[in-house]
Amino acid sequence: MLLSHPVRIADIDFGERPLFLAPMEDVTDASFRYICKKFGAAMVYTEFVSSDALVRDVPKSIQKLTIYDYERPIGIQIYGHLPDAMVDSAVKVEAFNPDVIDINFGCPVKKIAGRGAGSGMMREPDKMVEITRRVVEAVHTPVTVKTRLGWDNDSKIIVELAERLQDAGISALTIHGRTRAQMYKGEADWTLIGAVKDNPRMHIPIIGNGDIRTPQEAKAAFDRYGVDAIMVGRASFGHPWVFREMRHYLDTGEELPPMSVAERITLAKDHLAKSVEIKGERRGVYEMRRHLSCYFKGLENFKETRMKLVTLTDIDALYETLDFIGRNWQ
Repeated sequence: MLLSHPVRIADIDFGERPLFLAPMEDVTDASFRYICKKFGAAMVYTEFVSSDALVRDVPKSIQKLTIYDYERPIGIQIYGHLPDAMVDSAVKVEAFNPDVIDINFGCPVKKIAGRGAGSGMMREPDKMVEITRRVVEAVHTPVTVKTRLGWDNDSKIIVELAERLQDAGISALTIHGRTRAQMYKGEADWTLIGAVKDNPRMHIPIIGNGDIRTPQEAKAAFDRYGVDAIMVGRASFGHPWVFREMRHYLDTGEELPPMSVAERITLAKDHLAKSVEIKGERRGVYEMRRHLSCYFKGLENFKETRMKLVTLTDIDALYETLDFIGRNWQ
């Protein structure tokens, strides 16, 4: 077991073995970040924002930059493949006063990576480093990077690349333990994340990401690979209390009992109310539906009720359905 230590990114103190919420498109909006913060996520991030869209002042992208004090510390994540646009967008993002500006060099989706952004940048490491350096020089806010092991199995360049990104001035590095070619398939390879952390030249925090779904997996990743923090992504969708479960296990070695149906209903109502508060009723309800049904995974004979949760558009009807769940499932 490796000794843990307090983790700092620039001037932000996260304590020992912090857990971060990964940025996820169409998931980590302000209401979901609010919920994950309540359950102990030490750091949250916005959905990623296109630098090209920010340069063009696209309203939907500008809206993603709105952050709230209760979310802090929070990072705004940007992506793109054009150096000038990345610099300009970073300067624009800084005006919204995030705690960090994170550069996404990890998204594997074809429409992003295929045009050289996200993990597509793994094929152009010199350009990746140039963009990073220029962004760091253009802003006063700490800059961090999220990336992958490499483009494919024959080009796992992360150990050398991590040094170069650190030399470009970043304050922390998050590594997803897959190549772009793997997408989200197969298993994340944490050995190379550990190799970056073990590199004596590295002095910035290294954040591990990939396949951390349970408290036991979180503890094993900290113990085996010595990472400074862990970033939790897909495991938090429909299960944001995973941060509380992991934190409790890391601190005590004990598992928390499963969240009851009644507790999940209270959570769903809180999340729904926050979504409507931030976005208005119509959009707030519509964008919450993807979350609501996931809060009740595993309940038997739930198909008909789940369909209501993902199709209803009236907020009162949604609250009534949640109360119905409380009366009929324990």
